[in-house]
Amino acid sequence: MAAFEYLALDARGRQQKGVLEADSARQVRQLLRERQLAPLEVKATRTREQAAGGRFSLSRGLSARDLALITRQLATLVQAALPIEEALRAAAAQSSNSRIQSMLLAVRARVLEGQSLASSLREFPAAFPDLYRATVAAGEHAGHLGPVLEQLADYTEQRQQSRQKIQLALLYPLILMCASLAIVTFLLGFVVPDVVRVFIDSGQPLPLLTRGLIALSDFVKHWGWLVLSLLLGAVLGGRWALRDASVRQRWHGVVLRVPLLGHLLRATDTARFASTLAILTRSGVPLVEALGIGAEVIANRVIRNHVVQVAQKVREGGSLTRALEGSGQFPPMMLHMIASGERSGELDQMLARTARNQENDLAAQIALLVGLFEPFMLIFMGAVVLVIVLAILLPILSLNQLVG
Repeated sequence: MAAFEYLALDARGRQQKGVLEADSARQVRQLLRERQLAPLEVKATRTREQAAGGRFSLSRGLSARDLALITRQLATLVQAALPIEEALRAAAAQSSNSRIQSMLLAVRARVLEGQSLASSLREFPAAFPDLYRATVAAGEHAGHLGPVLEQLADYTEQRQQSRQKIQLALLYPLILMCASLAIVTFLLGFVVPDVVRVFIDSGQPLPLLTRGLIALSDFVKHWGWLVLSLLLGAVLGGRWALRDASVRQRWHGVVLRVPLLGHLLRATDTARFASTLAILTRSGVPLVEALGIGAEVIANRVIRNHVVQVAQKVREGGSLTRALEGSGQFPPMMLHMIASGERSGELDQMLARTARNQENDLAAQIALLVGLFEPFMLIFMGAVVLVIVLAILLPILSLNQLVG
């Protein structure tokens, strides 16, 4: 059986979309008529190869929440001794998203053809990344797919929660900074010129602070659009330049050398690498293959290249700890814990523990920076307002003295 997407009209003339399993499109139309639906369009869900020549709606990835939910459902059903094809059909029926339904039913069709679950998931690489497929393949090979899927669901949920914590921590400072810049720009571009026009018309010499504020206001009013255009052009040009691998490599190296930002980015990537390596080794994926997959989750190309070299050294028989230490990209505490895991034979547990420690340290550092950033922005806004007030009050005081 295959999965078919349909578009039909109900008795009230409203369009209905969905997915059905059948042997042919003709059978789908028959099933729709039995449901009192008038079929308008019926088409088979296409795999990656079939969609290579054109646009394919299922090629888009899944959100971490959807992927974790699907994985949790499959883990529960498989551990309840339900065959994988039945588990896929039940998960598809449970989903209210037609795209997810089509994807799961297409995977089920591949499984019914005799393929393994991991090879069936390979048809949708954007939705099920290398890490996911390799872990599923290891679970199928070892015969404990249910527990492996449970671990994958936990891993995906933890990654999503960590990402949300960081995003929420950075949201308020970003809003505060944007609002502050907008207020300052409005004051300099529209408020200050009207206020200081009175002093200019008086013909009296103005204080230096007032003259500087007038010059800055004129610049913002007449050339602010140009500065904004240049900044936007620089951002777009930088994004275009970063498409080149060599430019991106050099840029990532520069970012790592920035005192505070480089430390945070390195901590983020090493924590992500450790947690990925932990789930893979715990699921039975060979260490060399796990290192190759773990390198792909690292965003910074400099660190990723070092991990690729680490995988090569381990493939040649070297120690994982020594290879990581030679890269110079991993913190000493992580190296000590990995070395302890290698000696005790509990590498996966030590990797998971060091990943948690790294993520907790990173969350604490971000919380500290956010806590310092908020009063800094308040002080900055207060200083800007103070300068504007002084620039306006000084000419008034001067005029009062002249009148007196």
